[in-house]
Amino acid sequence: MNDFERLNVLVLAGGISHERDVSLRSGRRVADGLQSHGHRVTMREPDAELLAYLREERPDVVWPALHGASGENGALRALLAASGVPYVGAEPEPARVAWLKPIAKTVVARAGVPTPQSVTLPRETFRELGANAVLSTLRDFLGAPLVVKPSQGGSAQGVTIVDDESDLPRAMVTAYTYADVALLERKVVGTEVAVTVLDLGDGPQALPAVEIAPNQGVYSFEARYNAGETHFFTPARLAAEVAERAARTAVAAHNALGLRHISRVDLIIDAEGTPWFLEANVLPGLTETSLVPLAIQAAGFDLGAVYVGLAEQAIKDFDQALLSR
Repeated sequence: MNDFERLNVLVLAGGISHERDVSLRSGRRVADGLQSHGHRVTMREPDAELLAYLREERPDVVWPALHGASGENGALRALLAASGVPYVGAEPEPARVAWLKPIAKTVVARAGVPTPQSVTLPRETFRELGANAVLSTLRDFLGAPLVVKPSQGGSAQGVTIVDDESDLPRAMVTAYTYADVALLERKVVGTEVAVTVLDLGDGPQALPAVEIAPNQGVYSFEARYNAGETHFFTPARLAAEVAERAARTAVAAHNALGLRHISRVDLIIDAEGTPWFLEANVLPGLTETSLVPLAIQAAGFDLGAVYVGLAEQAIKDFDQALLSR
């Protein structure tokens, strides 16, 4: 994986999203991994001085470890591209598509990937058509159990499992706290897994799936980032053919969305062994309790070497794009 001499890498972490603390933890882990392989790392916030810093310092590559809108909705990536700096991860438009969960579901469904039936509702719909009428229609159409979530965002913030239809109004209020659009999704009962898709130059490959088994039954924000709140099984406890099906589904979703370098595709596998697409993360968490590091280690790779390999691949892709202009 190490084709370059000592790199000057800028790791971006922090920001102003709800996932700031998670981002800082991810950024530190990435920085530690890069430094362990002898590379020079600067870690900084995406602030008002960032673009000037890029012009003056010209890092060899930017490693965004920014969760939430600041790092995943495509805007910052567009500015990095405009600044002429290589960066790890999805390009602006695919990042924007993946960030908007309803749009991502539409894209992968058109590619033949199963995804749970859902309805997308802006907050304004309730004011225009009346909350009672809207909620009654949703109950009749989707029933329960449901998953209600903001149309964008990560770390399960604003997500509610609705087992009783009477809990739907509160779930909608919770989702709207985080976004102006809510996604209501029919809950598929099964095994929840996360599949990391990695591309270090030989095409996207699925790493061993991580099975998620929260102690309290729900993979909440607390269950994600507090050690001991969730049990993880890597590889997931799946039959070989089901594990292979999940891997193919994850790569198909990654490709349909046009992602690159690294992604994490979240799936639920039903009793018949069918993987259902839930969402794709263009910058998944890389903390000490995150799923992607578990998958990388289960595949037999060194974390630092993978982070270096992704930085190198970003530079190669940038150079190739320049040559093809």
